[in-house]
This record gives sequence, structure tokens and C-alpha cells, in this order.
Amino acid sequence: MSTFLAPESAPFLIATLMLLAIAAVEGFGLLIGASASHWLDSLLHHPHADGVHADGVHTGVFASTLGWLHVGKVPLLALIVLFLAAFAVAGFAVNMVVHGLLGFYLPALFGAPIAFFAALPVVRVTGSALARIMPKDETTAVSLDSLVGRMATVVSGTARLGFPAQAKTTSEHGQPIYVMVEPDHAEVSFASGEPVLLVKRLGGTKFQGIRNPKPDLL
Repeated sequence: MSTFLAPESAPFLIATLMLLAIAAVEGFGLLIGASASHWLDSLLHHPHADGVHADGVHTGVFASTLGWLHVGKVPLLALIVLFLAAFAVAGFAVNMVVHGLLGFYLPALFGAPIAFFAALPVVRVTGSALARIMPKDETTAVSLDSLVGRMATVVSGTARLGFPAQAKTTSEHGQPIYVMVEPDHAEVSFASGEPVLLVKRLGGTKFQGIRNPKPDLL
């Protein structure tokens, strides 16, 4: 326990606390129908984001680094979680080894960079494995604007104005696509399992929806 609470281990303890905070935020997001992961991915692919083109492709050395870490192939929040976990584990492990051999803890000024660079290959290898087993990002296969007019089913949480919930729809090729949807009026809400007609794209993967006005046709 002394290793975890040692001042030299502060960066790694902070990383661990951040992991717990992310878990808490995602858990709360499920209750209100929001998702930090979707928000981060939408921000990453926003056409006006600094250093990002409209197609979400970064340029230069920064682009190479992001591609090496599988950003864009794996949800950004998952990569952040992987990095924080690898950084914390590597940092605590280094301090345990150094303390066991030399009787003191490595100062954070030296331990943090070692843990940082040790975590990057872990993120790359684990991210590569996740990219192979996870469904491909459907939003890159079709134009998101083409989803307007299609039906979606709320699959997580309750959608309210300003608090979108995750919904599942399909492309014209029958490909499943997950989006975030919210109603167009404050007095309307969509419960989990409820079908919704997508009527407007608000930005990123977020859409405005209404109850199907012609259920016999759609």
C-alpha cells in the first residue's frame, strides 16, 4: 500500500482516480441516455476541429501518432482508458521494482516518462486487438446525412431534449449504425425500445427524432 500512496507514485494514483471517474461518468451517462464516448468521437470527427479536416483525418506527425495508436478505429474513450490503465500499472510496477532493489522510489520526474512510453506500445497492441474484434465504425461507411428519414430504435437510456440516447438504425445496405437521438420538443421523450423517425442531423452522430407519424408506411 505504501507504494501506491508514496509521493513519487502521485501521477499513477491520479491516473487510477481518473479511471474511476470515467467509469462513474459513463455509468451516470447510461442513466440519462448520454455517452462520453460518443461525445469524444463526435468531437474528434467534427469538421471544424483544430487540425482536423472534414473527413476527420489529421495531418503530419500528429496524424501518424494517432494512426499508430488506432485512433479512429477504436472508440477514443476506450483508448484513453487503456492508456491510463497501462500508465498506472507500469508506473506502480517500476516503483515496486526500484524500491525492492534499491530501497527508494523513483522520483515522478523520471518515473512518469518511463511509464508514459511503456504505456504507448500497450495501447497500440491492445487497440489493434480491439479494432479487429469490434464492429467497424459504420459512420465511415455511409453518409450520416443519408440516415435522415430512416427509422431508429432507442437501445440505451431515455432520450430527452438536450439529453440524447443511443439508438440503432440501418443504412440503405442494411448495415447497423448506432447514433445518438433526442426529441424536438421538451415535453417529448423516447424510452428504450421505442421506434423513432430521424428527421434532422444535429452534428456528429447526434440526430433529432420524432415519433413515426405513419407507422403503417415506415
